[in-house]
Amino acid sequence: MIKLVAFDLDGTIGNTLPMCIRAFKEAVQPYALHELSDEEVVQTFGLNEEGMIRRVVGEAHRQQALHDFYVIYEELHKTMCPKPFEGVRELIALLKQKGIIVALVTGKGTKSCDITLRQFDMETCFAKIFTGSAERNVKSEALDEMLHTYHLSADEIVYIGDTVSDIEECRKAKVKCLSAAWGISQGEALEHHNANNVFRSVSSISSFLLS
Repeated sequence: MIKLVAFDLDGTIGNTLPMCIRAFKEAVQPYALHELSDEEVVQTFGLNEEGMIRRVVGEAHRQQALHDFYVIYEELHKTMCPKPFEGVRELIALLKQKGIIVALVTGKGTKSCDITLRQFDMETCFAKIFTGSAERNVKSEALDEMLHTYHLSADEIVYIGDTVSDIEECRKAKVKCLSAAWGISQGEALEHHNANNVFRSVSSISSFLLS
């Protein structure tokens, strides 16, 4: 029986990835040694924005680039991604009504996570929020921590995420990953790594979780 559902944020709760890429490129371009491609930005995902910036900006300009990122990110959010995916807030409300703990586990930094949850009016949706690290992907550690905090077995937790790295982090924690393919994720790659656990719509994953 599922007792806790943990959500990823970018690409799972909202279609924030195009905005994240654009904000990052605009913020770091004045300080980077070359023009960044979208692919280079995506390769830094899994780290929080401080760690992402460390990969491409010299030490002298990192703090300014980070400051610029937050300003640009918050401004772009209003027009590029003002709301979460349709049905996500309703799904979370239904899970909570059934007594299921709902958590957020994201690679984002605390400040950008706060900006997004405020924009989506979702600041109070989650019992626990885990944000990312500048050093490495720490999602499996967050899942392990929740197992201990809530005294749950691994089969009582599921994680909903939109990337292959989410699947890999779940396997480290021995937690089932439900792959969210309703954003811009590569559905074929998710199917290859997580067959029979890929959902193309919020309504389909709602049916699975609430059945």
